[in-house]
Amino acid sequence: MTEKKALIFGISGQDGAYLTHLLLSRGYCVYGTSRDAGVNNFENLMRMGIRDRVQIFSAATTDFRSILSILTAVGPSEIYNLAGQSSVAMSFDQPIEAFDSIAVATLNILECVRFSRLPIRMFNAVSSECFGNTAEPATEEMPFQPRSPYAMAKAAGYWATKTYREAYNMHVCSGLLSNHDSPLRPPRFVCKKIVATAVRIAKGSCEKLQLGNVNIQRDWGLAAEYADAMYRMLQQPSPDDYIIATGETNSLREFIDTVFSTLGLDADKHVEINSTLYRPLDLPVSRLSPAKAQNGLGWTAKTKMRDLAKLLVRCELDGTVGPLPWTSH
Repeated sequence: MTEKKALIFGISGQDGAYLTHLLLSRGYCVYGTSRDAGVNNFENLMRMGIRDRVQIFSAATTDFRSILSILTAVGPSEIYNLAGQSSVAMSFDQPIEAFDSIAVATLNILECVRFSRLPIRMFNAVSSECFGNTAEPATEEMPFQPRSPYAMAKAAGYWATKTYREAYNMHVCSGLLSNHDSPLRPPRFVCKKIVATAVRIAKGSCEKLQLGNVNIQRDWGLAAEYADAMYRMLQQPSPDDYIIATGETNSLREFIDTVFSTLGLDADKHVEINSTLYRPLDLPVSRLSPAKAQNGLGWTAKTKMRDLAKLLVRCELDGTVGPLPWTSH
């Protein structure tokens, strides 16, 4: 049987690392890209114990020639586009970089796939931020109302993917992903910042946790479970777009309280609100319906916010990468 080949753009991030582990466990030969593979230490792949099982190419996703060269060399059957700026807050400071690294890059990869004429299936990572404020649970049919440069870029990538699917009959699809975290997140992300700071305080640090708006409400899930959903999407006979979410919405304040109480601490004594950390625009509430993914992919998020918070605390304390759903049975 011919070995399946997968190419992951954005392999060094949390989603790329978990997805790589899943694909390797399924017998895939996995390739990835980095802007400069020679200087990237691929810490997440190292922590997962799989760095030496992956071949990495240096490439910029906005460079048509380099992407086409990689497609020709690898001949992948599946592509996962997880690359690009991943921070909503950063996108307000670097909006053009956000649009180039997300929207332009997605269009570039799509055009390379079309130009190559290879029978490639492609997954494109989109964000639930595209829906904007959703008092009622968003479905795949809800119009987008992006409120950040990041969401604008993701929405453009979504429409590019949908257009290529319909215009060129390509097997390409987008996952509209809710907030998802893991022990592999870098410190600049709020959930990691909260957990890491709380653990240091529990160990004796006298610092205060500085945060912006803690009243926002989001749907938080576990990154490893979301990687499983990405994989399932490309195994479907027909390409389609799916919301990937837990279906449960909680406030950031509730996440903070869960983290600190898990460590036996009172959050009110250790958290300070810093108005300079507020974003220019923010979504008060994000509610999402994962019904289509549940029915079409047989995928259901098992880790909701409170379990996620407790898991992140445990992993921060013991240095592990968390459970891998595809190895639990």
